[in-house]
Amino acid sequence: MTQKKRIVITGIGLVSCFGTDVDQFYQSLLEGKSGIRPIESFPVEDYPTQIAGTAQAFDVEGYMDKKQARRVDPCIRFTIYAGKRALEQSGLTEEAFDKLDLKKCGVLVGTGMGGMSTLYEGTETILTKGYKRLTPFFIPYIITNMGGALLAIETGFMGPNYSISTACATANYSIYTAAEHIRKGDADLMLCGGSESAIDPIGLSGFMAMKALSRRNDEPEKASRPWDKNRDGFVMGEGSAVFVLESLEHALERGAPILAEYLGGAISCDAYHMTAPEPNGEGVALSIGNALKDAGIEKERVNYINAHATATTVGDIAEAIAIKKAFKEHAGNIKINATKSMTGHCLGAAAAIEGVATLCAIQTGKIHPTINLDDPEDCLEGLDVVIGAAQDHQIDVALSNSFGFGGHNSSLLFAAYHP
Repeated sequence: MTQKKRIVITGIGLVSCFGTDVDQFYQSLLEGKSGIRPIESFPVEDYPTQIAGTAQAFDVEGYMDKKQARRVDPCIRFTIYAGKRALEQSGLTEEAFDKLDLKKCGVLVGTGMGGMSTLYEGTETILTKGYKRLTPFFIPYIITNMGGALLAIETGFMGPNYSISTACATANYSIYTAAEHIRKGDADLMLCGGSESAIDPIGLSGFMAMKALSRRNDEPEKASRPWDKNRDGFVMGEGSAVFVLESLEHALERGAPILAEYLGGAISCDAYHMTAPEPNGEGVALSIGNALKDAGIEKERVNYINAHATATTVGDIAEAIAIKKAFKEHAGNIKINATKSMTGHCLGAAAAIEGVATLCAIQTGKIHPTINLDDPEDCLEGLDVVIGAAQDHQIDVALSNSFGFGGHNSSLLFAAYHP
């Protein structure tokens, strides 16, 4: 059997409710801070839900033309900025960048919802002013592939480039597929991750119509409550995270800073329901089991899980059941936490932003708490969920789970890099 190429992460770019600095982002998580706040970008006084994990404003100077940054959909702006920041951290600037074989560099950044703000504003223009007033950028800025396409245009990357959209599992699917391109030899380096900006009247109204969102408007910081018996739905979030993935050989050859190693991953489908997870966790357990096989490691090596844990009634329970099913007697030895308790649910960007938290946990040896978990669901019995305060924990192998509407499941495994 041919040994699989080793793949490493050498750069991270981030847009989040805690800003764009990765260290500041993780420090906020370690301190148990909530990034949930009242929505201020449009009037919400008539909406049952008035809170979200809105991305902090950031300066694009040096990363994007300011006119273009104002023109593009925020989802695209997040992608380009995070992608360039990832390249910067990876040491791919000036001479180092010029040495890249651009035909062997690709971009795979997905989004669950696409250019929602552009869609809303364009539809409003058509209804109130007529089709002649619609911007010619309407179609390009709403389609899901454009963030990655424009990032490629700006970098000159000519390798694999397309978008994946599997709802809230999007970014994990993108990372997994980008890694497969490197393993196959299609690329030496891939920019990959997810981006989302759906906190607008359409996005908010759509999830409210499904009765999926928390209405705890008077206490925004306490609204996102994964696994808590008093949870009343998830909280919308937004942002982007982009990683530089490359073959180990390529990273070593150029002297890249290696942040962590991607060991393997897997995807599966519940084939059960449009929005609800399969209650017995079969599809999730399948994804976890296949990820372990892909990485070629025993389940006992996994000692940390960054859970999907959205704070929805059925989803939280199904994931806990699946973890027990996949890890059996070892499940109780694994530290588990829920980043969404502080960031909200960033939809197509969620897996990437939680991937940043996972890599930071590996690097720092510290796991952030799950906040607002005051009255745990019975399904957590026998599991070691980090509650209340951050914990020191030397991670051997970390698992990051993400699942999406349609029954899309994804599981990725990361570890510290050892030569």
